[in-house]
Amino acid sequence: MTTTLRVLTINALAPEYADGPRRRAALREGLARLRPDVVAVQEVRPGEAADLVGAGWHVAENVRRSPDGLGAALAARWPIEPLSEIDGGAGSWYATMIAEVDGMLVVHHKPVWPYGAERARERHAVAAARAVESALGDADRHVILLGDLDATPDAASIRFLTGHQSLDGMSVCYQDAWPAAHPGAPGPTFTPDNPLVRSGDMPTAPARRIDYILIRCTAHGPTLQVTACERVFTTPPVSDHYGVLADLRVPPRPPGTFAPGYA
Repeated sequence: MTTTLRVLTINALAPEYADGPRRRAALREGLARLRPDVVAVQEVRPGEAADLVGAGWHVAENVRRSPDGLGAALAARWPIEPLSEIDGGAGSWYATMIAEVDGMLVVHHKPVWPYGAERARERHAVAAARAVESALGDADRHVILLGDLDATPDAASIRFLTGHQSLDGMSVCYQDAWPAAHPGAPGPTFTPDNPLVRSGDMPTAPARRIDYILIRCTAHGPTLQVTACERVFTTPPVSDHYGVLADLRVPPRPPGTFAPGYA
């Protein structure tokens, strides 16, 4: 695996809304400028993700789709080997793709969105976490989980993923890239500051951080170090969600080891 990695997630908003062709062109230009290595994109139709990232990329699309073809896709600069797709349990296109990319596992997680559906998001988070642990077995590999998780940091599904509570007799711990880079900063990704939120079908929604990049922890902490994390596609917005971009690196010394002379 490469020692540095740039990862991005963006819910692109279905193309039939808010001048989709213009937004898609801006997203395409922004991706070329930001130069991520891995991109998780939601609310795209078949073939759209490949068009957005351009030539030379590898793209894996989720099997599950809405009746009109909406879904999610994962793109990377290296070959992608999808290992499994976990049903979100709420019908339509809500699912989690677990894929192998450059020796690591990339988990593109997209649960159901309604405000009152946290129980479904909890079940989905547990199912995805169990599938990741099963895919890992005894292997020592980096795991990145990212996507539009449609829940705020205090929600049970996110608290479970970030190691603040257990669910269904299971506990895991993933480091949230945003607070690692911006301790105490709210960093909303779905906010009325965005004109596409104000004009959309959720005009009373408060500012919320619901899009994430998470890094799996071992007993001694996250296996990848967050060197930067920023909201992207904010001005002008390309979607009703802002994107999240994180720069990650393999630390000089892996968690669980001592510096020379320490022990």
